[in-house]
Amino acid sequence: MSGFPSSVLFCCDHNAVRSPMAEGLMKKFYGQRAYVQSAGVHNDMEIDGFSIAVCKELDIELGRHRSRSFEEMQEWGDDLSQFDLIIALSPASQRMALELTRFFHLDVEYWPILDPTGLGESRESKLASYRQARDQIRERMIARFGPPTEPEENSSADAAA
Repeated sequence: MSGFPSSVLFCCDHNAVRSPMAEGLMKKFYGQRAYVQSAGVHNDMEIDGFSIAVCKELDIELGRHRSRSFEEMQEWGDDLSQFDLIIALSPASQRMALELTRFFHLDVEYWPILDPTGLGESRESKLASYRQARDQIRERMIARFGPPTEPEENSSADAAA
């Protein structure tokens, strides 16, 4: 799929680290150009505090993010078939996305993004791992969708998110 999608779903294992960061970055960079959501294979974790911290460095507020699974997403009425593009950030979520979309004509892309959980001993080394994952997502996103259409500083996309 080329061009800019009208709706994107980011997914990872728990919807607590990588996919919420991707959702926040997409909303900040591209504002209202696309409907953006995220989900996980499982919902057994709250949003990760280190994810909140490294996104706050870019003025992206993740503190209100509610983690949810694919299953809950469908229970809440967000049907996968409404998305133009699903971007999987982990192998398990790629398998789940392909399984769930086999009856729809949907594009599923896989971005191999570092899982920063469990990396690093000190707070600083943990933050460095999370920044690395965030920056990998940011680089892939800009390569895929082009330069941000919202200015990176003081974007109003946060208020609308």
